[in-house]
Amino acid sequence: MNLAIQLLIPYTMIKRFLFPTLASVLVTAATTTILQAQDAKPIPLPSASTQIKDLPSLPDFTAQLQQTIDQSGGNLAFVKTGIYRITKPLVFDLTKHGAAKVTSSAGVTLIMDGPGPAIKFVGSHEGTAGPSSFKPETWNERMPIIRGIEILGNHPEAVGIELFQTMEPVISGVSVRWCLHGIRLATRNRNVTISDCHLYENSGVGIYLDDVNLHQINISNSHISYNRQGGIVVRDGNVRNLQITGCDIEGNMPSDPTPTRAANILLDVSGSAGDRKHSIAEVAITGCTIQHSGNYSKDKSIFAAPGGANIRIFGKESYPINSVTITGNVISDTENNIDIIHAYDVTIASNTLFAPTSDHLVVKNSERIVVSGNTFNPRQFERPAALIFTDSKDCVISSSTIHKAKNAAGAVQLNKCSGFLLNALNFSDNVAGIALNNTSDTTISNCRVSRTVEGGTDLSISNSNKDIQLSGNAFSGKSQIDQAALASKK
Repeated sequence: MNLAIQLLIPYTMIKRFLFPTLASVLVTAATTTILQAQDAKPIPLPSASTQIKDLPSLPDFTAQLQQTIDQSGGNLAFVKTGIYRITKPLVFDLTKHGAAKVTSSAGVTLIMDGPGPAIKFVGSHEGTAGPSSFKPETWNERMPIIRGIEILGNHPEAVGIELFQTMEPVISGVSVRWCLHGIRLATRNRNVTISDCHLYENSGVGIYLDDVNLHQINISNSHISYNRQGGIVVRDGNVRNLQITGCDIEGNMPSDPTPTRAANILLDVSGSAGDRKHSIAEVAITGCTIQHSGNYSKDKSIFAAPGGANIRIFGKESYPINSVTITGNVISDTENNIDIIHAYDVTIASNTLFAPTSDHLVVKNSERIVVSGNTFNPRQFERPAALIFTDSKDCVISSSTIHKAKNAAGAVQLNKCSGFLLNALNFSDNVAGIALNNTSDTTISNCRVSRTVEGGTDLSISNSNKDIQLSGNAFSGKSQIDQAALASKK
């Protein structure tokens, strides 16, 4: 008989032990104060005590569950509904047990009432995803599974799940709340699948790729929301083939006026400026809703999370982040919807962007950024809502609508740029249209600018620019063009 079955305490028994009446479940929220490394002040956080009254009275199941894992070949199968409080990580040593599994056929909650991950898978994979890099014993560790459980944190350093040197791990149907991080990947992992999960209201990050060497990871069909230091965060490491698809990713930053650099999706190697070993490339972000928290704070007189972004790509001069596709998403309601520094070969196509508290797209020190087939609209708000490129080259902005931008410097701004193509852009009801400053070798063609606010300019090209070509455009308002900045006709 599976030892895990013998150890499980049904929820009905726990309910009689902890919850004499239904009313006792509805208690005043207990809170824990934690200082966020990224934010400016301590914040009160809920814990499992919010949901479960008299939580300390629940027995500590750590030793019993760990014994079950070790005596059952690394498997933990919950078959009855129950709540299980643990105070130390449940460690699944794949080098001893081979492919391990945590599953539940009933409603099971783990309470992590101590520091560290509630569940930790430890493997031995040191190679790549290529077959020739595998040791024979590594294949015995393949595809460890976590499925069908809830994890609640009751300690400021509690983490939901941690993966260490694993191959083909699968995490699905898992909920993590009130921990520091939901899922943390460390050191080295390969061929990771995370799907159908709920990572909600953790004080740190929803899914954290923490200085990890990781190629091939799919994140799909999940809700990743209200994690204060970021939704999906990739920091340093060596990461390739990251696919984020079909997720709802929202509010992963402060919901108050605390300044932050958090983002719903953050790719960041800026902290290892001179180290080319740390790099990120080959990323696809497709079919997601990515939004909040800018315009919809509890206090309507303030913007929440100043400095926050929906998608933030922070590369470095020695190794820019590259080969990124952002396609088919709905992106809204942060200070800047997309923020890019030191990147190349990034495609931003067929997205709907609206309601930034500042601007839609800010790009610096980047090359070959292609922005095509998008809609840009502040919606019901009056916002700067511009597309701003600085110190960048060989980029394309095309086939997009840009509506009601209030940025007086221009709805599309090129500053110290070169080699741009602007084509088939449809501007409407903006304070200003296109503005070029210290920019060269750029073509503006087949663009339409209409109903620019009185006093604004459809097109501004000063004498700081050179070799600017204009072709087939329709400007209905006034333009300010220094003829010396235009390319000579041959």
